[in-house]
Amino acid sequence: MKAIYAIVLCLLLGSAAQAQVTGVSLQASGLTCSMCSKAVKNALEKVAFVDKVQVDIKNQQYNLTFKAGQTVDFDALSAAVEDAGFAVATLKVTAQLPTPATLQKDEHLQIGGQTFHFLNAASQSVAGTVSFQLVDKSFVPAKEYRKWTAKSTMACVRTGRMAACCTRGAAEARIYHVII
Repeated sequence: MKAIYAIVLCLLLGSAAQAQVTGVSLQASGLTCSMCSKAVKNALEKVAFVDKVQVDIKNQQYNLTFKAGQTVDFDALSAAVEDAGFAVATLKVTAQLPTPATLQKDEHLQIGGQTFHFLNAASQSVAGTVSFQLVDKSFVPAKEYRKWTAKSTMACVRTGRMAACCTRGAAEARIYHVII
């Protein structure tokens, strides 16, 4: 009987709603014409977990949605833009949180299989749909990156790896630094 309860509990916990990334708004820099914009769009469409790319040429912005059940790799998105010959100017993430949370400065939060380090949260309550911006080196201009890395003394801000600040002896998992 205990085994049945354990199985039911595992099924319930496994099927519980999880936080997930629902979309990304990416702005590219260095675009000079519609052919440049098309090159970035084509590069982003080739990324395995990307479902749809909508282009706003006027703002050099790409709105991405993802295939269901896929983990979003933000570094792969940046690499696709760079492989097309351009750079990411901003990357804003939209995520769905199943339960409310209160974010503190330098707090880590798991969303959609990724870990996010909030650099500027100050007892900020979030629930439902949440938007935030990645501020790691390959997602913002160098000046902005320096501005945000100066706001935290945690080593993971400069390395982009969780083991640098949070774990001992564990594999160095990627951690994304964000502002909300």
